[in-house]
Amino acid sequence: MKLKKKILIRIGSLRHGGAEKVLVTFLKNLPEDKYEIDLLLNLYTGKYLPEIPHWINVLYLNKGEMITTNRPQDIPQKAYRVIYQNILKFFPNILYSKILKGKKYDLEFAAIHGFRDEILNSPLKSSKKIVWIHNDLRKTQFHNYTDDEIRKFFGFDKIMVISEHIQKDFENLAKDDDEKNRIVRIYNPLDTNEIIQKSAISNQQSAISNMPTFVSVGTVFPQKGFDRLLKVHKKLLEEGFKHKVIIVGDGYDFENIKKLKTELGVDETAKMIGFTDNPYPYFKEADFYVLSSRYEGFPTVLFEAITLKKKIIATDVSGVREMLIDGKLGLIVDNSEEGIYHGMKKALKNPESFDGFSEKLMGYEMPFNLENSVNAMMKIIDEL
Repeated sequence: MKLKKKILIRIGSLRHGGAEKVLVTFLKNLPEDKYEIDLLLNLYTGKYLPEIPHWINVLYLNKGEMITTNRPQDIPQKAYRVIYQNILKFFPNILYSKILKGKKYDLEFAAIHGFRDEILNSPLKSSKKIVWIHNDLRKTQFHNYTDDEIRKFFGFDKIMVISEHIQKDFENLAKDDDEKNRIVRIYNPLDTNEIIQKSAISNQQSAISNMPTFVSVGTVFPQKGFDRLLKVHKKLLEEGFKHKVIIVGDGYDFENIKKLKTELGVDETAKMIGFTDNPYPYFKEADFYVLSSRYEGFPTVLFEAITLKKKIIATDVSGVREMLIDGKLGLIVDNSEEGIYHGMKKALKNPESFDGFSEKLMGYEMPFNLENSVNAMMKIIDEL
C-alpha cells in the first residue's frame, strides 16, 4: 500500500476571509485516503472551523477569539500571544519538537504569504515547500513588499499565485527558467453549485427594498474601501438618487465603518449585516454588486457575483480586468472614490447601460471549475 504524503499547512486562523474560505473549500474536496494533513493555526478560532474535514488534524498555538481592540484588560493576553508566537517563529525547533511532536513532513505549505518565513525557516530541510499568494504583495494591509522581499519567495519549490497580475510580477523578478517554472497560476477553488443553491435559500433578514440596491460583501478592512462606498452613497443621496447600500461582512474595522455610517447620516439607507455564512441571498436580491476595494489579489467575491449573474461595478484593482474580461462582464471604474461615484451614478441614472453586461453574463461559462482547481493543486503536491 502506498504511504500517504505527510503535509503541514499553516495559516493564522479560520476567520471569515477569502484565503481562509478557499483553503477550506480545497480541503473539503481532497481525497481522504491520499494525504495525512496537519493544519496548524496560530489561533484556534474562526467561522470555518466546523467545515474542516474530520480526517484533518487541527493543531494550534493559542486558543480563543481574535483580539482586535486595545482595551487595557485585553493587553496582557494580546502581548502573551505575540511573544509566544514570536518565540516559536524565531526558535522553530521548539515548535517542531513540542507542538508537532518531532513529526517529519514530506511537504510544508504556507496557505498565505504571511507564513513565508515560518515555512522557509523550518528545521525540516528535506521537505518540499509551497506558498499560496492571494494578494498583490506591492499593496498589502500592513506591509508593501520590495523586490528584495518578494525575491525571498523563490526559496519555495512552488509559488502558487491566483491572478495573471501577480504571476507577471513574480516572473519579472525570476532570475532564470528554474525560478520561472516555480511560479504556477491556479484559480481559487470555488464551488459554484453551492453558491447557486445557497442563494435560493429564503433570506429571513432581507434588507432589500423596492429602491435600487447595491450590495458589497467582504471582510471589513480598510483594504475593502467600504468608507469610500458610504461616502459615495451619501453624495448620491444628496443629489436626489434614491437607493440603498448593503454591506455584508465583519472584521476589525466594523465599528469604525458603522460609526462613519452614523456620522454621514445614512443609517436609514445603508445597512451593515455583519458576518453570515450565507451571503448569497443578499447578492441575489440586490440590483448591483459593488467592489470598492483599494487593492486585491484576485477578488473571489467577483466570481461569486458572476456566478449569480449580477450587474457589477468594480474598482480597477489586481485581478478585476482578468475576471471581468477587460470590462465585458461588468463596469470597471477608476480605483478612487470618484471612480466609484461615477459607476454608481451611471447605474442609477442609466440602468439600461448595464443590459449588455447582463446579456454577456447569461451565456458566460467560468474558465475553471472546482474540480479542475483542486486537481491542479493535487498535481503540484503529488509531483513535488
